Amino acid sequence: MDKIAVLIPCYNESMTVAKVVTDWKKALPEATIYVYDNNSTDGTDELARAAGAVVRYEYQQGKGNVIRRMFREIDAQVYLMVDGDDTYGADCAREMADLVLNKQVDMVIGDRLSSTYFTENKRRFHNFGNTIVRWSINTLFRSDVRDIMTGCRAFSYEFVKTFPVLSAGFEIETEMTIHALDKNMFISHVVIPYQDRPAGSESKLSTVTDGIKVLKTIVKLHRNYKPASFFGWIGAILLLLATVFFIPVLVTYIRTGQVPNFPTLIVCGFAAIAALLSFFTGLQLQNAVQKNKQDFELERIRANREFRSMKTKTE
Repeated sequence: MDKIAVLIPCYNESMTVAKVVTDWKKALPEATIYVYDNNSTDGTDELARAAGAVVRYEYQQGKGNVIRRMFREIDAQVYLMVDGDDTYGADCAREMADLVLNKQVDMVIGDRLSSTYFTENKRRFHNFGNTIVRWSINTLFRSDVRDIMTGCRAFSYEFVKTFPVLSAGFEIETEMTIHALDKNMFISHVVIPYQDRPAGSESKLSTVTDGIKVLKTIVKLHRNYKPASFFGWIGAILLLLATVFFIPVLVTYIRTGQVPNFPTLIVCGFAAIAALLSFFTGLQLQNAVQKNKQDFELERIRANREFRSMKTKTE
């Protein structure tokens, strides 16, 4: 078991990967630096290996797939994850690792948005997109996470070994954040400096396509983790619409004793029934979510025992 593992997922980062490996190795001399190459064609793997990293491969394309492989294969007391594009400095490395090692934090978020991100980032709509994603998650999950999409994080062994990676691409950061919030894990923040990619280095993130995927992930995870809220809102909207269209029919009936708009009345009835079905569906699914949380706590206990056993053997 490594004491500190630095995880660097890479796809065609030949311009920057050697510098990233060198900087993080200098900041954390005792750490093992792992670079997972995701089908690069520009020699990223050889440059990383020459810089002193342990190079491994993930052939299924997508950042989420790379992180799934990393979490599955590596055992460490603390994990630090950073992108290979040299946008995150290594000055924060020691502080982030110490929060996990000494204060039992489950996930440390490298907060770019409270630092230099909004001035350094030059890609159109990224600032707006980050703001929307942060607002959405903090509103839906009643939290105060400062940076949802950051690629610089630290994790405990328990988080890594109990986190079911489902996303294949850049939605993975959103999935990590919502999982930690839902499972009441200990989250901390470290403000980190952010610098834009060097000239000639190309981002793999598509603003529109990946942005839509992230928003769809938020909606899906809200449904999965908070079904009572998700289906409750659907039920409330249906009930409101049914009421709005029913009132004129009711007023006409009171005045004349007749119902001139039977189709409207029928649709209102079905909408009200659908609202009730949605409401009770949410309640039923919430019971399943509660059972899942109880099972997850038992899984965390198992992971903690496993961690202590491996740590003792290492020492």
